[in-house]
Amino acid sequence: MNAPEPIPFNAEGPQPLLREVRSGASYPVAALGPLRSAVEAVQGQTLAPVAIPAASALAVASLAVQGFADVETLGGPRPLSLYALTIAASGERKSSCDAPLMSALRTFEKEQARAQRDDVTTWQNAHALWKGERDRILGEARKGKGEKRTASQADLAALGGEPAAPPSTDRTVTEPTFEGLTRLFASGQPSLGIFSDEGGQFLGGFAMSSDNRQKTLAALNDLWQGNAIRRTRQGDGSLTLYGRRLAVHLMVQPGVAHAFMADPMAGDTGFLPRFLMCEPPSTIGTRLHSLTRSDDTALHGFGNRLHAILEAPLPMDPDTRELLPRTLALSPGARALLVPFSDAIEAEQASGGDLSHVTGYGSKAAEQAARIAGVLTLWRDLDAPEVQAQDMADAITLAQFYLSEAARLADAATVSTDIDRAEKLRKWLLESWPEPDVLVRDVVRLAPVRALRESPKARSALTLLEKHGWVVPLDPGTIARGAARKEVWRIVRGGRDVV
Repeated sequence: MNAPEPIPFNAEGPQPLLREVRSGASYPVAALGPLRSAVEAVQGQTLAPVAIPAASALAVASLAVQGFADVETLGGPRPLSLYALTIAASGERKSSCDAPLMSALRTFEKEQARAQRDDVTTWQNAHALWKGERDRILGEARKGKGEKRTASQADLAALGGEPAAPPSTDRTVTEPTFEGLTRLFASGQPSLGIFSDEGGQFLGGFAMSSDNRQKTLAALNDLWQGNAIRRTRQGDGSLTLYGRRLAVHLMVQPGVAHAFMADPMAGDTGFLPRFLMCEPPSTIGTRLHSLTRSDDTALHGFGNRLHAILEAPLPMDPDTRELLPRTLALSPGARALLVPFSDAIEAEQASGGDLSHVTGYGSKAAEQAARIAGVLTLWRDLDAPEVQAQDMADAITLAQFYLSEAARLADAATVSTDIDRAEKLRKWLLESWPEPDVLVRDVVRLAPVRALRESPKARSALTLLEKHGWVVPLDPGTIARGAARKEVWRIVRGGRDVV
């Protein structure tokens, strides 16, 4: 019997350059405490990645409670405001996850808007009477002299200031400018949220244009810190608003998110590190209708709790509408958990540590944990005097997850930048470079890629092309263009080496 002929080996051709993203950890849904059942209910009916409704629930809960208290942190009291950035492609059911958790908020806003109609009518009538009386007094003052004019001034003082319009009942906006957000804070509620399941409209909108981006980022950073809002404009004078709070949840598609994350201003200003961000793995293709499950009880419970908190009067100055939140203390047990967590994260930020490339995120991890713990605490009990150890333990678990996601996405952004440079080099080599081989100095001197004008970056790009089979390293001493070369690569065109 003849031996079978060997199957000829065919080497694979060059492989496409792809953005390589390492897998993230599973979302710690058990750490959501009082929010868990509602999140699992939404995930059960949508079969979307559980991280999507989890972020929605945390952000909605933050919006609900942020006006009532600040939480004690290792650096002093801080707002309970949370900023969340959820990255998911079209079709991941972002809207379907968000809607059930926002439903009670939307219902509350409608109820408040209906109730406000009578208030607006009353104000319009009062304002018309005030204006008519003021015009009459001013008219008499213009005609009179001496005692009559003095009497008119007394009448104006007795009339009082212009009646203030009823505040706007809106609690959320989707893509505001800084000026628009400031006006809403001035004339409306002191606790607001920017919520959008199409967050690209905000990140790519007027507020984030090249002329407005720095101003918008600075304003949102100040609000996260609990600082006053200050606006000065020619003709409008200056405006300072104290005691305002803002929660944020932006759901964005990967392309938009990665482009925004690559913007140095977003990172250098400390804007992105203030976000709890994640990019969960897709569940598209596994969301079989036969696997869905419903839990109306959990969703009704979440909605009822949200509605009850929204109906509770906010602690604020009646004239300026400045929030006057109390400080939510950390119990000894909660502090005993937060301190070693903070120290461990600090150590990992040292040079060579696992978090050395995301120090902005790492430096805020302990504060994020305290904020999350405060949100979980007040969601359960709005009058709770302090954060207990269990809520802090859960919050630390969540903060660790979001920090690991930030590190993972930062790694992916670096990989994306390297691949982008290598792809530009690949196209130039295949389409414009006339030689069969290439040297590092060729890339540095001649490649139309500004980012490769330094030898280490050029060599890195060639090494990446080598890894994917687009160039082949030749032995040191190989003759190329009439000289022995220490380092030279042969270009692969059409799936084979160029000879």
